Amino acid sequence: MATSSEAPSTQARANSKGPVAAAAWGAAAGIGASVVMAMFAMIAALTYQNTGFFTPLYHIASTLAPGDAMMQSMQSAMAGDSFTFLLGPAVLGALIHMAVGAAYGALFGVVAGLLRWHGAVLVGAAVLWGFVVFAVSAWVGLPIAASLFGGGDPIRNMAMMVGYPTFVGEHLAFGAVLGLLLIAPLRRGVIH
Repeated sequence: MATSSEAPSTQARANSKGPVAAAAWGAAAGIGASVVMAMFAMIAALTYQNTGFFTPLYHIASTLAPGDAMMQSMQSAMAGDSFTFLLGPAVLGALIHMAVGAAYGALFGVVAGLLRWHGAVLVGAAVLWGFVVFAVSAWVGLPIAASLFGGGDPIRNMAMMVGYPTFVGEHLAFGAVLGLLLIAPLRRGVIH
């Protein structure tokens, strides 16, 4: 038989799994959503922006690395080669993007779990979260990252360089996919 001193400890451990599980599921969903967001950006770059398919990855990589790959990709696209691929900068850009997506996803996962959002409310809240992520990234996170890591204007002004409608659209897509990926774990009660 459990004593009264054991019950709160057991209850505390059970409750502590909720936010941790929510953060883990949110991070995983954030990675998935960041991949979809990157594809949105890459298709936009290939089509109506004509800046080169891989340019968004190189743009993100220029947070920590020189912007040479981004410039090379854009110049190649202007010359008719829209698929200039440079492995190192592409991988770096993808890793940075997925890490940021995981962080934003983890935060949303915890909030969604605590508030017990489900279904359409969850997806709607996630789309709204995507807009919040846009605003925080464009006007706070990217300028700070540019200053801390030396990315300069390409990072500081990323939203303007990409174009605000496209940048907002990418982030709304991130939010929608994040919400859709969290429907099942929230419905099953894995996150609470």
